[in-house]
Amino acid sequence: MKSVQNSSYSNNNQKRIAYQFIILLGIVSLFGDITYEGARSVTGPYLAVLGASASIVGLVAGLGEFLGYGLRLVSGYFADRTKAYWSLTIIGYGLILSIPLLAFAGYWQVAAFLIILERIGKAIRTPARDAMLSHATLQVGRGWGFALHEAIDQIGAIIGPLIFSAVFLFKGGYREGFAILWIPAFLTLSILVVARIKVPLPERLETFSEGTEPDIKGKKRLQKVFWFYALFIFLSVAGFSNFQIISYHFKVQSIVSDIQIPIFYAIAMGVDVLVALIIGKTYDKIGLKSLIIIPLLTLPIPFFAFSYNYSLALISVVLWGAVMGIHETIMRAAIADLSSVERRGFAYGIFNTIYGAAWFLGSTFMGLLYDISISYIIIFVIFMELISIPVFFFVKKERIE
Repeated sequence: MKSVQNSSYSNNNQKRIAYQFIILLGIVSLFGDITYEGARSVTGPYLAVLGASASIVGLVAGLGEFLGYGLRLVSGYFADRTKAYWSLTIIGYGLILSIPLLAFAGYWQVAAFLIILERIGKAIRTPARDAMLSHATLQVGRGWGFALHEAIDQIGAIIGPLIFSAVFLFKGGYREGFAILWIPAFLTLSILVVARIKVPLPERLETFSEGTEPDIKGKKRLQKVFWFYALFIFLSVAGFSNFQIISYHFKVQSIVSDIQIPIFYAIAMGVDVLVALIIGKTYDKIGLKSLIIIPLLTLPIPFFAFSYNYSLALISVVLWGAVMGIHETIMRAAIADLSSVERRGFAYGIFNTIYGAAWFLGSTFMGLLYDISISYIIIFVIFMELISIPVFFFVKKERIE
C-alpha cells in the first residue's frame, strides 16, 4: 500500500496526529472506565446483597463477558463491510448509560440485565474502535500505542473503584455510588464527539512507504497462525479468574471489607497501567515471544485469590492486574500484526469473540466449582494454563516460518 500523499495526513504530521488520536481515545476510555470499572469493582458484592448466589454471580459475569466479546464477531464484520467505524463506536459507548441506572435496580435480575446491557455496548464499539486505534499505533509502534491507550484508560479504572470506597467511607451505599457515575458517563460521550471531529478518518494514518507494508499473505483471509493464536487466547483466558468471583470470595468469607474491595480493584488497575507500559515496549522489541508471560502469571492467581489470608488476597490482586495489563495491550497488538488492513475489524471481532467465549465458559465453570470446592478451581486453572503453553510455542514457530 502506497503512502497517501494528497491526504490531510501528510508524512510530516502523521505521527503527531496519531499520538493525538491515541490520547483522545484514551481519555474517552478513561471516563468510560471510571463508569464501568467502578461498577465492576462492586457488582459481585452488589449482586450478593440483592440475593444472588455464587453460581449466579459467575453466570452473570460470564454471560456478560461472552456477549460483550461474542457479539464483536458480528460488529467487527459489520464495521469492515460498512466502514461505519465511528457510528458503531458512538452507539456502543452510548449504552454505558446503563451503568448509572444500576442505582435504581431493586432486584438482582434487573441489575444483571443492566450489567449485561453495558457489555453488549462494549461489543458494539470495541472492534470498530480498536481497528481505528490500530491505524494510529502503526505510526508509534504497535505495542507502545496500545500500551499508551491502556495506561490512560486504566487511570479511569483506578478512579472508578475509589469513588465507591469514598462513598462507603462517608456512609453511603451502592445506589449512591452508581448515581455519581452519571457524570463520567456523560463525559465519555462528550470527549468521543471531540475525537470524531478532530480525526474523522483515522484509517489514513496507516500508510506505508514503497515496499514497507507488512508481509501478510492472502490479505482477504486470515492465516493459519492467526487461528493457532486464537486457540492460545482461548486456553489462557479460560483459566483466568474474573474479579467478580474473586471479590465474591473476599466478601462471603469476610477476608476483605466492603470498603477495601474497590481499593483492591484500584490497586489491580494501577498494576495494570505499569505492566501495560513495560510490556508494550517489550512487545515492540521481541514480538510474540513476550506473550508467554500470560500463562506463567495466571497460574498462581487462584492459589492466592481463593485462600483465606488477607496478604495472599492482596498478592492475587497484584497478579490479576498484571495479567489484565498484558491482555489489554500486547494481546490486542498482536492481532494487528497478524491481520491485514482489509480484515482488521473482522480479525478483532474474532479475537474478542474467542476471548469472550473463554471468559464466559471459564467464569461460569469456576462459579459452579466454587459452590462445590475451591480446590477444583485450582485444578481447572492449572490444566488450562499448562496446555496453552505448547500452543504458544507452535504460534511462535509458525510466525517465524
